[in-house]
Amino acid sequence: MKIDRKKTYLAMAKACKDTKDLEAAGLKRGTFGSAFDKELRPATVGRIAKAIGCSVEDILTDEEL
Repeated sequence: MKIDRKKTYLAMAKACKDTKDLEAAGLKRGTFGSAFDKELRPATVGRIAKAIGCSVEDILTDEEL
């Protein structure tokens, strides 16, 4: 699964969250930093969406939908 950089940052802006908030939610900086460059496991995408407070569909690339 791949997540879209623009959609992810838009969801973060809507939730007033930044990368420090994602780290506080248990995501490693490296996981989020490289998330846009590779295929992710469904559980990782779910953790990112949960930390942001959005649905998985909100951050997936259009090809993944």
